[in-house]
Amino acid sequence: MSLDLPPVAPAVTAELVQGLTPRLRKRLDAGVTKLAGRPSVRDGDTVRIAVDDDTHLELHAPGGTVTSTDAIRCGCLLAPDCLHRAAAASAAPIAEPEPDSEPEPESQSQSLPDAGPASVGEDAPGTPDTQSASPTEPETPTPDQRAAAQAMYDAAAAVLEAGTDGAGAVLQAELLRAAHSARISGLPRIAASAVSVVTQLRAARGADPAYRLAELTAALREVLVTAHRLPGSTGPELTTLRGTARQPYAPDGSLRLYGLFSEPVLTATGYAGAVTWTADAEGRLYTVSDVVPGGPGRAVGAADRAVRIGDTALTHRELSRAGLAVSGATVSPTGRLGAGAGVRAVRASGAAWREDPLAGLWELPVTDQVSRALTGGDGLLFLDVTLIGTVREAAGDCLLADCDGLTLRLSAAHDHPALPYRDNLRLLSAAPGTRLRVVARLEPSPLPRALLLASDHPRDPGTHLDLGLDRLQHADLPAPAMAPAGSSPAPDEAPLHLLRRRVHQAASAGRRVLAFPGDSATDSRRLGRHGLACAGDLLDELHSAAADRSRDIFGRLVPADINRFARAWLAAAHYTEEVDRSLCAAAWGADPALPPAP
Repeated sequence: MSLDLPPVAPAVTAELVQGLTPRLRKRLDAGVTKLAGRPSVRDGDTVRIAVDDDTHLELHAPGGTVTSTDAIRCGCLLAPDCLHRAAAASAAPIAEPEPDSEPEPESQSQSLPDAGPASVGEDAPGTPDTQSASPTEPETPTPDQRAAAQAMYDAAAAVLEAGTDGAGAVLQAELLRAAHSARISGLPRIAASAVSVVTQLRAARGADPAYRLAELTAALREVLVTAHRLPGSTGPELTTLRGTARQPYAPDGSLRLYGLFSEPVLTATGYAGAVTWTADAEGRLYTVSDVVPGGPGRAVGAADRAVRIGDTALTHRELSRAGLAVSGATVSPTGRLGAGAGVRAVRASGAAWREDPLAGLWELPVTDQVSRALTGGDGLLFLDVTLIGTVREAAGDCLLADCDGLTLRLSAAHDHPALPYRDNLRLLSAAPGTRLRVVARLEPSPLPRALLLASDHPRDPGTHLDLGLDRLQHADLPAPAMAPAGSSPAPDEAPLHLLRRRVHQAASAGRRVLAFPGDSATDSRRLGRHGLACAGDLLDELHSAAADRSRDIFGRLVPADINRFARAWLAAAHYTEEVDRSLCAAAWGADPALPPAP
């Protein structure tokens, strides 16, 4: 959208769309598109849009967020049940949940906004209470939670049936309504996943360059699998599926931290900033975050903002190369440092990557690092590599590197042109034979693959570069060296893509794209020849469910069974994710099921 609109709460959008007549609902998508071309003016907390020469629309956002339907006003004759109010709400960004009404203890701070599901773990203060369990019986979902999960499953299945082209503002509003019901029922995890799906749908329909089909597929799979499993879950599984509204922060005493690297954050949900990673003397990782609503400009500039912990004047860029001494520290289960009133922090000396204690991060065997990443770790890999060159793929060029005899593909961590990831990757590819110490994030794939986050300076191994914030120059590159002998591109991938691409196609274009006449037997046989017979069966069932249309006694087509199609798609999506994890572990020589030895 070209309009600079304030975020609108999901419940507001759902209520305004629900109040439209059937005739106006059919015109809602066109109304959203038309509204994007109208002039707007921001005056403090109010945004005014000129719908036409005689009609103006106002959005009041005290505190920066529209939290009630009365805050959106229109001067047309059909108001308040007019198309304009619903179109404005549908065009605006989706607001994050409001903080709890109770004051937050000093030992906690607000959780990091995320495009993905809410954090899971122990219930945080403010999380809605759920059915209490007796000492002898495991906890079970409440009737309201079961109803909310079913409503969410139905709304997500309808989105899958329609695909991105058909999932307009009306279906999005139904998913937001289900998300609101889930949140007030004590299911923040699935509510956050549903909001992520809507955000991805809007990005796809608006041709946003940040849109990724794989991210939409993952978010949709998360919604469906959580809604499917939750009604029958009990005990710890139920706690995990419910999630928490925000992460709990626990006191952790005094910490001596060493800066590791910083990375920019730019999400599809409209948040931007920076996260700086640090480590203590034992190698435990901690993060310092500064992520708020914003765009690419804030992601680029956040690294030069002061760290919001204690009275320190360090910026994120400085902290990534210096150290920090923290007293009264509070830490979330994921290692994020809190910034409560009782936390004190001062600048301290840092350490280079090849000096103690940071050098120990690179001493852990790569297979153990991959196992940790695949079993719920932070996903970071600390690798020593030798650059080989580039390889061209459908998504762009990858940097090839040798890692202890393993050919590794390093990709850009973010494709936005405002961030220098891809430009830096392109320059590094021009220096084959260069040895580097790097930090990367594991990307599950049948081939060894990771997203490159930071690296040694090619000419000065005593310093490092944050590749999402620092820009390499040609003068920074050493003279070309010979690539390691015997290194060659990895072999072709297993044909799991034959199933994965159908999963992605369904998420993008809906059921109808798989319902066209065709024969999936060839792909099924190919999967079977490579030992993926189950994948072939899932592919056949996916096509069969998509094409399943019966007729009534008069020969008319009856509505398709979207539940059967949703179940078939969910089974295929879950299968591809698990096989990708197994193939990824096999490619790295790691065990996907067991955590690394301490």
